[in-house]
Amino acid sequence: MNSVSPSGVQYIVGGGTHEDRPSAQSRRHNGHGSAPDGIREGSGEPDEVDRLKAKFMSAWNNVKYGWTVKSKTTFNKTSPLILLGQSYLFNSEDEVDSFRQAFVSCVWLTYRKEFPQLEGSSLTTDCGWGCMLRSGQMLLAQGLLQHLMPPDWRWADCHPLTDVDFEVLKPRSPSRPAGMSLPSFSSSWTSPVSQRDPSSGSSEGHRRTPGGCPAASHEPQVEALHRKVVSWFGDHPSVPFGVHQLVELGKESGKRAGDWYGPSVVAHMLRKAVARTAEFHNLAVYVAQDCTVYKGDIMRLCELSESGGTGWKSVIILVPVRLGGESLNPSYIECVKNILKLKCCIGIIGGKPKHSLFFIGFQDEKLLYLDPHYCQPVVDVTHGNFSLESFHCNSPRKMNFSRMDPSCTIGFYAQTKKDFESLCSAVSEALSSSKEKYPIFTFVEGRGQNYGLEGQSGGSMDGPANIFSCNRMSRNSKRGSTDEFVLL
Repeated sequence: MNSVSPSGVQYIVGGGTHEDRPSAQSRRHNGHGSAPDGIREGSGEPDEVDRLKAKFMSAWNNVKYGWTVKSKTTFNKTSPLILLGQSYLFNSEDEVDSFRQAFVSCVWLTYRKEFPQLEGSSLTTDCGWGCMLRSGQMLLAQGLLQHLMPPDWRWADCHPLTDVDFEVLKPRSPSRPAGMSLPSFSSSWTSPVSQRDPSSGSSEGHRRTPGGCPAASHEPQVEALHRKVVSWFGDHPSVPFGVHQLVELGKESGKRAGDWYGPSVVAHMLRKAVARTAEFHNLAVYVAQDCTVYKGDIMRLCELSESGGTGWKSVIILVPVRLGGESLNPSYIECVKNILKLKCCIGIIGGKPKHSLFFIGFQDEKLLYLDPHYCQPVVDVTHGNFSLESFHCNSPRKMNFSRMDPSCTIGFYAQTKKDFESLCSAVSEALSSSKEKYPIFTFVEGRGQNYGLEGQSGGSMDGPANIFSCNRMSRNSKRGSTDEFVLL
């Protein structure tokens, strides 16, 4: 079973670009975009005109986001690449192969078409409006892989990378010199054992290994768990973290199917989705308030009273932030890099204006990301042996830091109390690297004023108004780009 290359798969129905959605005059009063009423309202099937529109928009979406014409991503053979806290230097085929295994093993969640109708609408696709939901799903999926899978797990059926070149590049050079590409490498491999940074905030000794299984990805028990994790994000009303469930949770903040979602709203939706899933009684999701992580809130959220003493819930920490005013403040780039270097970082929900992406690493001055803007047919995850190919990507992409929208949500994972303490120390050190007087966010002792255990973490799902005041610069900035970014 192989992963799928976006450039090698065709789709027909369901796309849509962000700019081609309703005008500002036709949007709802809250300023967030919405799908046309003729498509979304009601529970009837879309008419033939809607189908033709969707077909046309999907073709445009295919061209706009680069899935039709093959374009190569070039990696520098002389600069380290960071992927989810692990460093790779492409000076040998073995190193390229290690990167391939790690990248392709990430869960990739994209637009889907022809899934069961979303309740209260006639929509059977999330093309054109669900990219931020998909980015949030990918962040949660990465957290669950760290929570449940063996250390350094790699998917057994990783396919070779496509549409990539490895060259000797001069950093910050305005022109790109020609270089020799590495020869193609075999798809057979053995899992590498990466070295863990003790300052990463992740304790390898406490990582769960189901049934005592080794990290070898060919183990049936491990692969069954991998399949189970993927199934939780399927496009079916019964799965806990699928689009259907997230859209239902979005209704609590006035959202409907077809609306666009900001990274902070998605963070609270993920929190509620995990809290309502009985299977995750030993995992909590905390969402920071006003760019502040309150240690007391997390301690109270994660500590468990057990017969033999005090236990601890693992925790995913989501921090909605704003890294500038109208555009990314370059002073924060080094800080973002240092955060992505940490093992405890599980990625960043963000993107560029009107275009959500899931950032998982960087090389030189470019971010590495997984792109949800690719429409694929729905996969029925209720079948026990469903195909995993379309849930893993083998075409890595990069974009310049300068194009990153300042609004984003950063994710972290801590398995044990000791891991959480290490996380606080490591992340605080990374935050101190910023050249700005005010850090991106802070850790403080005690509890937040608006925190309540009933909701599992502070703030409401309508929290962006507070979140946008993370630093003094953004407090004095115009709100125009803030509203624009929500329209993803």
